[in-house]
Amino acid sequence: MSSPAPLHPVKSGFASLYGETLLKILVPILVVCLLIIVWQVGVWVSGVPQYILPGPIAVSGALFKDWGTLSPALWVTTKITLMSLGLALLGGVGIAVALVQSKWIEIAFYPITVILQVTPIVAIAPLILIYSPSTQVALLICAFLVAFFPILSNMVQGLKSVDHNLLNLFDLYGASRWQTLLYLKLPASLPYFMTGLRIGGGLALIAAVVAEFAAGSAGAGSGLAFRLLEAQFRLNIPRLFAALFLLSCLGVVIFAITSFISWLALHRWHESSLKREN
Repeated sequence: MSSPAPLHPVKSGFASLYGETLLKILVPILVVCLLIIVWQVGVWVSGVPQYILPGPIAVSGALFKDWGTLSPALWVTTKITLMSLGLALLGGVGIAVALVQSKWIEIAFYPITVILQVTPIVAIAPLILIYSPSTQVALLICAFLVAFFPILSNMVQGLKSVDHNLLNLFDLYGASRWQTLLYLKLPASLPYFMTGLRIGGGLALIAAVVAEFAAGSAGAGSGLAFRLLEAQFRLNIPRLFAALFLLSCLGVVIFAITSFISWLALHRWHESSLKREN
């Protein structure tokens, strides 16, 4: 009786990879579900009032009931976060290229960017509010300033971390400064840029919320930060937790999107995204 044919190595490898990916998705979801169950059971057993600690069921009810109020605020916060991140990407990459291309420009302007980074955004937010034409522009500037420096510093580090042997090779073949930048330095700095992108995405969201706290903006065009304060003042703690949940989901989505972009750009060639063969 003949023995069964062994599995095809490609199919076996695909099944293993699929199973590993599925586990990476399911395990965190199961842990979060378990924590939610423990939270709800703890609220039931302790009998703690909703105005102190609402359970997940109460938070879900508030999220459903107040969706008409929370969803426009979620969109405002999302818009400010994404716009500030886009401006930080353009400014960070552009200024990083200028700094690396000229030593004197780096000596002159890099300390200014460091000063902007280490100055607490809450301290300068009132000044930005005074000189900005609108509150939304002020929030955008605050979020931009926080997200800008990680992208700039990572990009500068990436552009400076090119292999010197490759730089000598480009010089040997007579490549111009811009050819070296376009075909060597920018591709080599891509992993550093992706790291700055992931960090900047999270910081842009945090800065948008903190800036709105500092601005004290209110009304129909306000974001989730104002809805948090409003729920706190009214002791509507389930709505407060619902707004926190939406902020957390937005942060997770931004991190997932930036991580996926990083994987798309690096998974074919960079060691950080390649699977070890042994």
